[in-house]
Amino acid sequence: MEYKLLYKTGIVVIGAGQAGLSSAYHLKKLGLVQGRGFVVLDQSAQPGGAWQYRWPSLTLSTVNRIHDLPGLAFSDTVNDNSPQVQANIAVPHYFEVYERTFDITVYRPVGVKVVCERDGRFRVETDRGFFSAQGIINATGTWEAPYIPEYPGADLFKGRQLHTKDYQTADAFAGKHVVIVGGGISAVQLLDEISQVTTTTWVTRRPPLFREGSFSEEEGRAAVAAVEERVRKGLPPASVVSVTGLPVTPAIEAMKARGVLERHEMFSEITEHGIRWADGREMNADVILWCTGFRSSLDHLMPLMLREENGGIVMTGRLATMVAKEPRIHLVGYGPSASTIGANRAGRAAATELTEYLGLRD
Repeated sequence: MEYKLLYKTGIVVIGAGQAGLSSAYHLKKLGLVQGRGFVVLDQSAQPGGAWQYRWPSLTLSTVNRIHDLPGLAFSDTVNDNSPQVQANIAVPHYFEVYERTFDITVYRPVGVKVVCERDGRFRVETDRGFFSAQGIINATGTWEAPYIPEYPGADLFKGRQLHTKDYQTADAFAGKHVVIVGGGISAVQLLDEISQVTTTTWVTRRPPLFREGSFSEEEGRAAVAAVEERVRKGLPPASVVSVTGLPVTPAIEAMKARGVLERHEMFSEITEHGIRWADGREMNADVILWCTGFRSSLDHLMPLMLREENGGIVMTGRLATMVAKEPRIHLVGYGPSASTIGANRAGRAAATELTEYLGLRD
């Protein structure tokens, strides 16, 4: 296609999920004008970020937690407070109301293909044209980068392999033996649902960590800080849940009572008809469901060579949103801000530090 310049602007915010909207809110609060001061791009056709793609059975009662965006409480936008309201409807509605309330213009659907440097500025090439910016706030999150580890024999398996991102309903697996891989919140939620309609086997790399009692705000900040410490060292970020553990909910107690939470150690290879452990034990399976998380969706930034040899990115700044190699780029929704616990604070920090660094504020 013939690329044309759509905007020459101060800051391009890539992504309009929670971290992107938080960044846009604070950029406006700092006095930047949309268009000339900053633009927000989103690849989805409507508001909602990754929430709009979550499976239908994820409801307000089963979701881990929905944190308020700055200036508008989620509860103020929910018409139906019943716990069975689908998260993939309620949260996108919240984001839509938020954009309208604070007059945040989001250009969509606009898919960012690549970001490179041109004459001291950043050229953001999209499927609609290109933008020229002084700085970037990248808020692309992780949903577009599902992670499935490589295991010997994966290409031989005659059953079905899919990722959390592909999941819709448990009924699709009725009558099949499903191996669920992963020890995070999503893995346990899907294990609960699928085990009620068919036979399941739960496999994790390490024994799952269950946490009793409520999770305080202070504990949440401590968990984010632990992940932040990694990215400041340039290590690949760990998930926040790897620090917090799995909360013991009534659903978890019910799963224990049903005998569903019998965890098996990780298999060593995949066979034509199932899985095999290192000691030679084998198990037939029809489906392998990889609940193995996501990686940061940053391929469009590859020309900027931000990563270290170990695959991590050295982060700095007040809340570790600034790329040490390139202070004109901030990553929100990366590392400590990849969860909703840290996304809002990261948006504020990125907006504040980047506008100051670029001299876009008086």
